[in-house]
Formats: sequence, C-alpha cells, structure tokens
Amino acid sequence: MANHNTTGYLGEKIAGEYFSQRGFNILHKNWRHSHWEVDVIASLGDTLHFIEVKTRRSKKFGFPEDDVTKKKMENLINASEEYQFLYPEWKKIQFDILSISILKNQSPEFFFIEDVYIP
Repeated sequence: MANHNTTGYLGEKIAGEYFSQRGFNILHKNWRHSHWEVDVIASLGDTLHFIEVKTRRSKKFGFPEDDVTKKKMENLINASEEYQFLYPEWKKIQFDILSISILKNQSPEFFFIEDVYIP
C-alpha cells in the first residue's frame, strides 16, 4: 500500500474514534455511489453530517484542510444528494471537514470545521 493510502486509512480510523467520543453515531465510512465517496457519514441529534477527512504526517505542504478543493466539495454535495434520495428521512444536513495532523512523536492534532460550503 502506498504511504499516502496508509496515512489516509489511519486518519479515517482515528476519525471514527474522534467522532464516537463526541457522541456522533457513525452510519457509514467510505460510503460510495458511482464515482463519489464520502469518508464519514454520521448523525448527531437530528443532523446528518457528511464529513471529509484529510490527514497529513507533515506540515511541509500546509495543513490537511488546505487540500479540500471546490471540486471535492462538489463531489461531496453530489454524493449527499444521492444519499438523501436513498434515505429521505434526514431533513437537516451539513458538510464538515476533519483535519488530522499526525506528526512524529506527537499526539494527533484535530481541527474540526463544521458546516462548510465552498462556493
């Protein structure tokens, strides 16, 4: 497995723990429809969260959240529309980003950005 895939897999595993500890109910990890994928779909109260997880092992190229582009958000929105078609009971949704920095000899750093929209 390529190093970036290993980092991504680790980040998504840590993300699951992060959200579970904060009371989220994780419904799906790596949910796919067509060529779209959502890293985490979780609920908290009556809100459904579509969450993009970005992980880096270095700050050399900036922060993980810097990699969430307009195109990535469009893909997240498209996937969410299909999900809502399949599960219409959800009336409140939001898009979030969990940025995880895993630096050598340090505990992971989390930056949770809620209710994101990149026009």
